[in-house]
Amino acid sequence: MRRVAVVGGGLAGITAALQLADAGCEVVLLEGRPKLGGLTHSFERDGRWIDNGQHVFLRCCTSYLGLLERLGVRDQVQLQSRLDVPVRSGQRRGVGRIRRNAMPAPLHLGPALATYRWLSLAERVAAVRGALAMGRVDRTAAETDAQSFGSWLAAHGQDARAVEALWELIGIATLNARADDASLAVAATVFQVGLLERSDAADIGWSLVPLQQLHGEAAARALTAAGVAVRLRARVRALDAVDGAWTIEGERYDDVVLAVPPSEAASLLPDDAVDLPAGWAEALGSSPIVNAHVVFDRVVLDEPFVAGVDSPLQWVFDRTVQSGSNPAEQYIAVSLSAADELIDTPVTELRDVLVPALRRLLPAAADARVKEFFVTRERHATFRPAPGTGRFRPDATTTRPGLHLAGAWTATGWPATMEGAVRSGQAAASSVLSRTVESAGSAAEPSVGDVVL
Repeated sequence: MRRVAVVGGGLAGITAALQLADAGCEVVLLEGRPKLGGLTHSFERDGRWIDNGQHVFLRCCTSYLGLLERLGVRDQVQLQSRLDVPVRSGQRRGVGRIRRNAMPAPLHLGPALATYRWLSLAERVAAVRGALAMGRVDRTAAETDAQSFGSWLAAHGQDARAVEALWELIGIATLNARADDASLAVAATVFQVGLLERSDAADIGWSLVPLQQLHGEAAARALTAAGVAVRLRARVRALDAVDGAWTIEGERYDDVVLAVPPSEAASLLPDDAVDLPAGWAEALGSSPIVNAHVVFDRVVLDEPFVAGVDSPLQWVFDRTVQSGSNPAEQYIAVSLSAADELIDTPVTELRDVLVPALRRLLPAAADARVKEFFVTRERHATFRPAPGTGRFRPDATTTRPGLHLAGAWTATGWPATMEGAVRSGQAAASSVLSRTVESAGSAAEPSVGDVVL
């Protein structure tokens, strides 16, 4: 039985630890924080549960859905039977919708693009052509990663209005970067896998409970049941290689999975552990997300979420039920991705901008009273998927035997999403188990004194 340390209790670490325990390894999970869940956690504020961010998923996120099944909480999420995104304008009345029909891909989105009210007829035609061209992009090519998503859109006839009202409507939320600042390869993954290859791939799902309950608490139960030793408030500050094994605080492990942010991984890794350019973690960088939380004295949004154009707002979610709020009120969460310009903005200034924007976007909020307004910030929410950053994303297997990497920032091909995190945990577990098989195979090979018949 191999003894494995998994460092980090986010979705990547949880996934790796469960898969390794299920395969028969002795697993110790070390998490520096007082709870599991990583960047998908919740906290309590005045009797209301607040998620640190608005994390949704798509039907194509099969690895993430598999983790929910493994945790026994698949029934605690909602998944649309058919993609339907209401889109409101901060300047004009009415609702546009991005929704699919029952036709096979890519025809399933044709009518939605042809009738999308926030684009002109010419822009809609160009958008259809752009979508078909996006389906032909080779997302695995190095030259694709080196090109910006924004330059590709411009070269394929997408004007500034189409970028704002269509492409970035989806891209900013999934990439945590604006089109000009994002790698075409990562963007192509989002649009090809999420929208163009399967008709039902982009159906949107969301949690019906606080994320801490969905991920952290459920993981603690599942890990304990699987025999994993979970140690909280156990920050790892150093790794030592001793006699073909690894030690952490004097304890010996056959393998270590580092499921921590890139800067932390870089500080723990030996210098020769990854075949990447010097300064790779700094080159990956990070991109912030700001969430504004608004409690109105009445219901102002009659759908689970709405996207915004012609507005400083991007995506707006109803979190009343999930938070345990008074149903006579409505708790609205506003998610602002790629928030470099907002991350240090004072709360009062954000309120002065965002509350009027909400009133313009949601007509029912025009005369509603704001009972609470507060802000949460994730300064390093994701890695920054800039053009060319693919070469700074390491594989799960390092050059040092027994040392493995996990995290949405590793070479999954996906942006920094929950699906990417789970896939990275699966890859890290597979890396450990492949090494186990190789070790067993080496032990079974005949030695000089063996007789082979």
